[in-house]
Amino acid sequence: MSSINRFLFIFFFGVSSIFLAGCSRQQSAASVFPNSDFAKAQYEIDKAPDRPLGYSNLAMVYMKEARRTGDFALNENAAAAVARALEMSPNDVPARKLEASLHLAHHRFADAADAAKRLQTELPSDTFAYGVLTDAYMEIGEYEQAVASAQRMVDIRPGTASYSRVAQLRSLYGDHPGAIDMYTEAARAADPVDKEARGWCLVQLGDEYWKNGKYVDAEKVYDEALQIFPGYFLALVSKGRVRASVGDYAAAERLLTELQTNIPNANATMLLADISTLKGDVEEANRQYAKFEATQEKLGVAADHRKLGLSWADRGKVEQALALAEKEYAAEKSIYSSDLLAWALYRSGDAIKAQTYIHEALRLKTNDATLFFHAGMIAKANGKRGEAARLLGAALKLNSGFSLARAEEARKALAELN
Repeated sequence: MSSINRFLFIFFFGVSSIFLAGCSRQQSAASVFPNSDFAKAQYEIDKAPDRPLGYSNLAMVYMKEARRTGDFALNENAAAAVARALEMSPNDVPARKLEASLHLAHHRFADAADAAKRLQTELPSDTFAYGVLTDAYMEIGEYEQAVASAQRMVDIRPGTASYSRVAQLRSLYGDHPGAIDMYTEAARAADPVDKEARGWCLVQLGDEYWKNGKYVDAEKVYDEALQIFPGYFLALVSKGRVRASVGDYAAAERLLTELQTNIPNANATMLLADISTLKGDVEEANRQYAKFEATQEKLGVAADHRKLGLSWADRGKVEQALALAEKEYAAEKSIYSSDLLAWALYRSGDAIKAQTYIHEALRLKTNDATLFFHAGMIAKANGKRGEAARLLGAALKLNSGFSLARAEEARKALAELN
């Protein structure tokens, strides 16, 4: 479950910037990449069809375009190209790096870690393997190992790839100022020619501001990302979210709806659903929620399982939510898999059991209003009124618009306790 960051577009410099969610649709590469790097990769394949280089280059073209546009269907094409490269040369390092990245993309975190460890043994000074290990360890909840891998990465090669991971870890451990510093350094260190790379760093910086309720700072950074990389879907979604958080629903809908006309985005769909709910348009809200859930279900292992599970739990599909949460928790012990299980249990009526898992979710002291909200509601259900009031108050103080759908629920619950 990709839970640290709802997009988690992590940079794997030295091969490509690739950490993507996949889906099943195939596309004609020639139509997607006319007169582009695709032609160069195809030329390499035509020139040396029995060598892996052209296929690895082709995979990187697909991955970069998927990351740039949000059209994650292209990752299936990338996976096919990587498989072809490895068929020709099983020990080819560039192809193995791409394969490790695709393991992360499809949430095969144990496979990603194993692949990275093999690369690490062969290439002890190559930061790529440490980056994959850091990401995998964060996802499965091995945070101390993630810190060690990230530190080693910084020691070998300080820069955008290592700084962005340090920033994520600082955020997870509740160090907001430290996360801001490192995301800023990551953006500053990014290759100025790679506009998407710098834009990605800026969006992560903005998201860190947003999570901590600093909406003005967040929007300034999103606007900067859009100036550098116009039309960037990650920046548009986040800008739409911050507009919605301050109650400017018209602007949020305009941004998010326009984005959806190009390549549908799950986060935009959820935001539009929440806005429709607040506006009282139940029919449109249900249509958008159903659209989101159907899209996620089609993605299978590559879906955002936490967001899907929370949606099911909050919309009355408790059995589905609980089954998914238990499966996720069995595979991963991250704070977000713990949170999902706690919330599914709470929604199913088992607040006592939920208490154990929400305590696990809070163990890093992460500044996350959704975690505080869930913990507060569970405490309230267990009769812990003082603790509930403290946690619900903390959620709203940290980020009053943490969730368009759930923030009002938090305010009502807090009022009942006062």
